[in-house]
Amino acid sequence: MDQVEELERTILAQANRLAKEYREGAEQSRDNILREARERLHLREEREVLLAKAKAERAYRRMVQANELQLRKEMDHLRWNLIEGVRERLAERMQALVSNERDRYRALLQALLVQGAEAIERDLLVAEVNQRDLEWLQPIWSDLCDAVAANGKRIQLSTLPIDTLGGILIRSDDNRIRVDNTFEGRLDRLGRRLHQTIIERLLPEGG
Repeated sequence: MDQVEELERTILAQANRLAKEYREGAEQSRDNILREARERLHLREEREVLLAKAKAERAYRRMVQANELQLRKEMDHLRWNLIEGVRERLAERMQALVSNERDRYRALLQALLVQGAEAIERDLLVAEVNQRDLEWLQPIWSDLCDAVAANGKRIQLSTLPIDTLGGILIRSDDNRIRVDNTFEGRLDRLGRRLHQTIIERLLPEGG
């Protein structure tokens, strides 16, 4: 009987030990599973955060680029309006010179006449002006041409007016060589320099 009880105790003790070992192993496995699950969850959260940051950064860059494009568009529009405003003022100044400062305008025409005549290697030239200037220049044309007559050149004043705000167009009598010293002609030739000068004066930080 004692041997049977001893065997039972041994079996129970062995069973308890095995149960304890299995329980500890199960707890360790559970802990490992939970730890791995937490690590996977943490990695997933990190990836999602990185993806969210990358997406937000791309969206921010797109927004910044869109704002920059809009700003450039507005600046281009502003520059254009400023340049056109200056051009209009130049035209107004030319009109004021033609209408109110006859002596200065006559001196300007004579200087343009001399410059144009010197640029054309012909002795017989033709000058063209607008209708308003034609009327008051005809009586004094010979006096105005004295400066170029000394160089052996003869300039006829065309009786056909041209469409210009002011200034003078000089051409050879065969019309093959032309020097456009009208307001519009000189404005066109000086367009690039004029544009740059206006930008430098009006927008020194954004020229």
